[in-house]
Amino acid sequence: MPAWNLENRLRFYFITDEGHKDCPPLKQAELAIRAGAGIIQYRKKSFFLEDFAEVAAIRQLCRTCRVLFVINDDILLAKAVAADGVHVGQEDASPALARAVLGSRAVLGISVSTLEELERTDLAPCDYIGAGPVFETSTKADAKPVIGLSGLKAIIDRSPIPVVAIGGINEIRAASCFDHGAAGVAVISRITRADDPAAAALAVGAACGCKPHPIYQPWDDEFGLIGKILAPADTSGSVAPRESESSIIEIPAGDDAALLRAIAHPVITTDCQKENIHFRLDWMSPEAIGERAVEVTFSDLAASCAKPLALFVNVSIPPHLPESVIVSIYDGIKAALARHNAILGGGNVSSGSEISLDLFAVGQGRSEIFPRRSNALSGDGLYVTGPLGLARAGLECLEHNDAGFPALIEKFTSPRARFDAARILAETGVRCIMDISDGLAGDAGHIAAASEISIEFDPAGFRVPPDLAAFCRKYDRSPHQMMLSGGDDYELLFACRPKWFEQIRPLLPAAFSVGRCIAFTGRSIVNLDDGIRSFIHGAKTG
Repeated sequence: MPAWNLENRLRFYFITDEGHKDCPPLKQAELAIRAGAGIIQYRKKSFFLEDFAEVAAIRQLCRTCRVLFVINDDILLAKAVAADGVHVGQEDASPALARAVLGSRAVLGISVSTLEELERTDLAPCDYIGAGPVFETSTKADAKPVIGLSGLKAIIDRSPIPVVAIGGINEIRAASCFDHGAAGVAVISRITRADDPAAAALAVGAACGCKPHPIYQPWDDEFGLIGKILAPADTSGSVAPRESESSIIEIPAGDDAALLRAIAHPVITTDCQKENIHFRLDWMSPEAIGERAVEVTFSDLAASCAKPLALFVNVSIPPHLPESVIVSIYDGIKAALARHNAILGGGNVSSGSEISLDLFAVGQGRSEIFPRRSNALSGDGLYVTGPLGLARAGLECLEHNDAGFPALIEKFTSPRARFDAARILAETGVRCIMDISDGLAGDAGHIAAASEISIEFDPAGFRVPPDLAAFCRKYDRSPHQMMLSGGDDYELLFACRPKWFEQIRPLLPAAFSVGRCIAFTGRSIVNLDDGIRSFIHGAKTG
């Protein structure tokens, strides 16, 4: 099911009305969005192929303004235009079929007029109910009998999912619907058939408690966008890069390539961050997406005990995306770079179906040490620099639309590369370090395979943070399994002699033991439950 903060978007639900030459559906959608509508439904009973351009234009508008767009009844049209979802009636295709065709992230609504319909409707695939008509309406020729506020309340009381009131709604009647427990109101003729549709839309939006929404324009100026991306960051409140580190780039971005000065012990790493795989715009602000991309890329440099110097970014941008979103992503990138005294070296801008950031980071390694996964020895202890499983729990909170664990969500959305811990490990002489991005079990397996040893976990030594324990109680999960399989923690996993860890422990009080390295037994991990799997970044979230 989608996260979307759906109930907030359902508050003001607009349905297009056909047959108005002076105010066609695209113009209607724009007026509703300006007034704060969170969902636009395209409804046209006599759809022809010539109408596809109109649907695509409304879809583009909704994408650019980050408003949900659903199609009435027509699942194949919703699929063809890549709508966010579909709304089906009792006589239309089944919700289960709609879900199978459109996928788990689609928004799926179902019409219900009576308690009898509610009882026989399979709500498992659905995200919301459209209940009505609550009042008399003239916009639907085949409308069912009016159910009134009492009928609406009866459906709301029995429904396990949000209910949107529909039928004859205006700004005055909207208040009554909300008073009876409706999650939102669907409005058509009060706006489309008003003498002043714009003023009517604003009145409805105000009654729903929605703020006016600007209409954004999609980006269309590649070179202008590049100029804004390369503009110096506002470092007020941040630490600006020191001159000695800024001088790593002799000739900066602007030519076909950048010229780097000589680097002692250069360390190079790459990463990618892709929309709907690593992040989602309905979960994170554009600035947070940019900061996160830098931190997860630099985490590899931290695991190498290297100092970050420069970052190169290739960005792919959907045609519908407003330029301001990309500029904000780069504001986040620059903020993270300033935090680490590194600079943006350059990159490339191209068009694509979704946001994609491909990152190339340059760092300076230490002359005395370059940690490797293959340096673990039998007799070493296995340790981590901080809590595990929090980011995975935060991701699941986002998937469940559960805002009750903000600290867990922050661990997923705002990781930090552990350069502070890396410095302590390097100064202690630790030579086997890696960052934990795929989960403790998977990443420990990488160390075991590279070092030709076996690893035995010791769950008795695991430190379970209170927030993770509370999350696991709520969702009936095992904290140890979350810590073993959860990804995106970006803590450092390291192996060293136990006596060395005794020196490290006072300097890294959050660090703890997770197991030990032993002679190879034929298996990389000797005591891992069959149900534990590494976190897989190749699968889409949601």
